[in-house]
Amino acid sequence: MEDKKKNTYTVGDLIYNASIYDGMNTSLADLDFYKRWLPKNKDARILELCCGTGRLTLPIAKDGFDITGVDYTPSMLEQAKIKASKAGLAIEFIEADMRAFDIEEKYDLIFIPFNSIHHLYTNEDLFKALTVVKKHLKEGGLFLLDCFNPNIQFITEGQKELKEVTQYTTDDGRNIVIKEIMRYENTSQINRIEWHYYINGEFDSVQDLDMRMFFPQELDTYLTFNGFDIIHKFGNFEAAAFSDRSEKQIFVCKRFI
Repeated sequence: MEDKKKNTYTVGDLIYNASIYDGMNTSLADLDFYKRWLPKNKDARILELCCGTGRLTLPIAKDGFDITGVDYTPSMLEQAKIKASKAGLAIEFIEADMRAFDIEEKYDLIFIPFNSIHHLYTNEDLFKALTVVKKHLKEGGLFLLDCFNPNIQFITEGQKELKEVTQYTTDDGRNIVIKEIMRYENTSQINRIEWHYYINGEFDSVQDLDMRMFFPQELDTYLTFNGFDIIHKFGNFEAAAFSDRSEKQIFVCKRFI
């Protein structure tokens, strides 16, 4: 595998192509979990950081909640706006980096779903995002996030050969096959993932999907250090207790008063 420039981490443009992204990410396995923690008061304000194309934003808005979606990628937000318009939903979508988002509003619940914190590659990046959350969270409000629980065996196996990880058809009729290989950097805790895209039977491109791994005790400490009480930590979206075998780290937090 060709070496990449040291300390340069990216996510390829094709991965954030709205049509290709939506075709792959159809699961709503996490929706019921996030809904479970929504405020009882429908006048409450909710903020979703890294909302993508609105996979969770739209169904929460359909339930009558005031939710704002924030994302860094214009094409993803454009797709979210189109979907919201077709559904007759008035949702505020804001283009912003979650490390620097700053408006004069506070929210009853803030969440960062779908493993998005793995694209915060340094501790400084993570701490900036947590500062944003803390600044915009009302007293007594909840902060939720989910990410992977690093699996060393999976990472090691993934470095051996190119393997198919998914195949699907997009709404516009393209057949997509994605094959994956990875290389883990011990010093930075970055998993250098390459996705090899095949579209309609032809090789298209190699797209980077670099992800920072956060180990359990490390992430617990970072949350506490940055002003959050961990109320619950789960290992899956069925709210099972976090354990050695958990694939996920799912947090329900409050900020220190």
